[in-house]
Amino acid sequence: MSDSQVSLSSGQDVASAPTALPSLAASRENDYTVPALFRGLRILEMFSSSRKVLTTNDFAEELGTSNSAIYRIVITLTDMGYLKKIARNTYELGPQVISLGFSYLASRDLVEVVAPHLDTLRDQTTMSCHLSVREGTDAIYLYRAFAAQRMSVNIPIGSRLPCHVSAMGRILLTVLGEDELQQLYRQIRLDDYPPPAPQNLPALKDAIEEARRQGWVESRSDYATAIATGLYDHTGHLVGAINISGPDAMMADERRRLLLRGALMDCARHINHELGGLHRR
Repeated sequence: MSDSQVSLSSGQDVASAPTALPSLAASRENDYTVPALFRGLRILEMFSSSRKVLTTNDFAEELGTSNSAIYRIVITLTDMGYLKKIARNTYELGPQVISLGFSYLASRDLVEVVAPHLDTLRDQTTMSCHLSVREGTDAIYLYRAFAAQRMSVNIPIGSRLPCHVSAMGRILLTVLGEDELQQLYRQIRLDDYPPPAPQNLPALKDAIEEARRQGWVESRSDYATAIATGLYDHTGHLVGAINISGPDAMMADERRRLLLRGALMDCARHINHELGGLHRR
């Protein structure tokens, strides 16, 4: 059966707080607030994808104070690596902001991030959705958003499918170079599975190159059709694949498959954003 791209660069995500931020005066209504801490965090929030470099004048103007009033805060943030001085009184976000953000993203379990998105995709499309990762030549299913209807694709969590026969598997192989692929399949027979699965290594290489170029794979086998795409972490590395799948009777219409593919790609973009993915399609 077929198995059926928040960048923290220069503060896009650090600056993702609402634009209507509380003023320092408002914060003082609470006797427990720390004005210096408020100002320090507010300075970090000023950076965004469109404001990657700011000056002390920018900080002072937005905080409604003088340069001298924030001098020690800026020096402290710079010494701790949260700001990086690039010219006289001119700063960008420092490596400590990036490091903390990426450490958090890396600590999150892939299933924890992906599951609610696949559940939403399943609810929107009434089709089963899956998450898998690669182990050797197999795609291992880590999560399933099962469509509870009479005709649906139901592949249990923990199942293993050969990568070359499945849509998600071919996506997962796109991370490998030609030499790595040659070595991985050096002693593996591919013709144990009938077409349309690739029957030899050259055919598999062609299928992988097509997947790499498109950013998605559509695969049919055993009366089911799956459409899959990849997931990418904050370094741009492929960390998994997701699919949307259903019986051929529900996937036969080309226009419907196109709509389902669009929904899948949108879902992947949201997941990649949450994973900190730099990869975009």
